Amino acid sequence: MTSASAPIAVPRPHIFTLAWPLLIELFLAVVAGVVGTALAARLSDTHGAAFAIANNISVTLFMLFRIVGSGIGVVITQNLGGGRRDMADKVALAMLGASTWLGALTALLCLAGAGWLLRVMHAPAEVLPLAAPLLQMLGMAMLFDAWNASMASVMRAHLRTRDTLVVLVAMHLSHLLLAVPLMHGWGPLPAMGLSGFAAALLVSRVLGLALHLMLWRSHLNIHPVAGDWWRLRRAELAAVLHIGIPAAAENIAWRLAFMASMAVAGLLGAQPLATMAYVHQVGGVVVMFSLATAFAVEIMVGHMIGAGELRAAHGLVRGALGRGLVVSGVISGGVALAGPWLLGFFTQDPGIIASGSRLLWLAVLLEVGRTFNLVVINALRAAGDARYPVAAGAASMAIVLAGGSWLLGIHFGLGLTGLWIAYAADEWIRGLMMWRRWSVQAWVPHARAARRRLRAKSGAV
Repeated sequence: MTSASAPIAVPRPHIFTLAWPLLIELFLAVVAGVVGTALAARLSDTHGAAFAIANNISVTLFMLFRIVGSGIGVVITQNLGGGRRDMADKVALAMLGASTWLGALTALLCLAGAGWLLRVMHAPAEVLPLAAPLLQMLGMAMLFDAWNASMASVMRAHLRTRDTLVVLVAMHLSHLLLAVPLMHGWGPLPAMGLSGFAAALLVSRVLGLALHLMLWRSHLNIHPVAGDWWRLRRAELAAVLHIGIPAAAENIAWRLAFMASMAVAGLLGAQPLATMAYVHQVGGVVVMFSLATAFAVEIMVGHMIGAGELRAAHGLVRGALGRGLVVSGVISGGVALAGPWLLGFFTQDPGIIASGSRLLWLAVLLEVGRTFNLVVINALRAAGDARYPVAAGAASMAIVLAGGSWLLGIHFGLGLTGLWIAYAADEWIRGLMMWRRWSVQAWVPHARAARRRLRAKSGAV
């Protein structure tokens, strides 16, 4: 093969065609989280707080999978854009072994260290006995989550977003259908409380893995063998880790800073912690649009970089970011208006509803700033510029997000309002830094280097 002419000739879908299945996927994930929080809150606000803190710890540990997941999507899209399907398949198989080891590590950490992790988070005394067994059972699903997340990344890189949507629908439906009888009891089934939610989650993830394997074989013609599930293939994983480690570091740094803010909320008491949980669940409706756009942008930019279409990638990002800013502002404003009604889905406590409604108005400013990060950081990563986001954003995460949460929330006595101000300030600072990086085209040398590596592998001159 000579140049990029063949890959360029391959028709690509419009970004909306990729984004809408991703949007529905994220919506289903938000619905599952909202329903889980609501089911826990129906037991009591203490159960709601326990669910929130255990779930956030599991989400934080899930960031470890970004070491593999982020790099897989970028490397495979670049290889596919450059016409190297053979290399894309090798990377896909190599990630199975890496996912096994990362998933097993996080599962063991949850099982053995649940109490320690919760104490680090300053879980209130009345929350700890409920959250510990929940976190242990959530940990058991981590291995399957690792496989499902990585296999879905491969499907999306192949532009099969509708297929991944089918899997996600099956997983979430089976999870919710099982969660209610397992949590509250049904017929001969005893009421398991919060542990029933985690047990249903585990069953749904096993189903997801089976469906992903079927789709890999039928649509991608990828057939894993036994050794693929545990071997670590260094050559194939090297490029993945080149992108994945900085991407994971950026996500982990943010999550750790966010968990520090949750520890601040824990110091405020069980009611503020429950309020925080409910507001984050409602706010997830806003985040999912920006995330869907960001993931679609990452997929398209990766294909364009592989094909050498740098100018087209630049235009795509500018357009997607402009639309994302407008839509996130409109959606977050609508959510704030409906705040009292939405929060009433979780609790009837007037203090929680009033406090949460104020936070949702602050979230309008927060979500518009977050759009910079979600869209532009994913574009930088897809272009191969993965180290700048974590290097530039680490100070803001530590000082503004984590430190600002304590300073405003505890020292100045603003409570949860102080936390949300810190969140918004951090997102705007980092978002503007990322946008400047993209607008001055500092990512172009990284994109050209990635393109040269692909040409060298294919033997092009």
